[in-house]
Amino acid sequence: MTHEPLKPVIAYLGLGGNLDNPLDLLASARKAIAAVPGIREIAFSSFYASKPMGPTDQPDYINAVMAVETTLPPHGLLRALLMIELSHGRVRTGQRWGPRILDLDILLYGNGNIADESLTIPHTGIADREFVLYPLAEIAQPNLEIPGMGLLCDLVAACPLRGLEVIRHD
Repeated sequence: MTHEPLKPVIAYLGLGGNLDNPLDLLASARKAIAAVPGIREIAFSSFYASKPMGPTDQPDYINAVMAVETTLPPHGLLRALLMIELSHGRVRTGQRWGPRILDLDILLYGNGNIADESLTIPHTGIADREFVLYPLAEIAQPNLEIPGMGLLCDLVAACPLRGLEVIRHD
């Protein structure tokens, strides 16, 4: 049985971390993502500093969003991102919103909706997370439709900054 290669799809990826020099780790992860066969970088946002969502006794997070064109299926893209996290020292402790070296998420995959035990697209919480919406708005069209949630520009307008700040343009 042969599989037809997938047509290229635009996906948006969230990158974040707050341990072990996150700016360098996110820059390294960006290069690693772009080096995966079947992925081509289209755009990369500025780096943003944000307060932690969970426990406050941890360093601020550094976040960015990357737009890619990919021929990988959604779960194949997820596997590639998990391998990059692992290669950068990510250890999954099961602690929700705890400190982490590197967190890579698929925010959007074309205009698809996926909800299974390993992957949810659009990413859970995308509509109210300033550290996702503002970097995404920096590199995407304002009229980008977030499936089931509305237009990106409307979501950004309804989302307060909560101390989010640009710390570096690349």
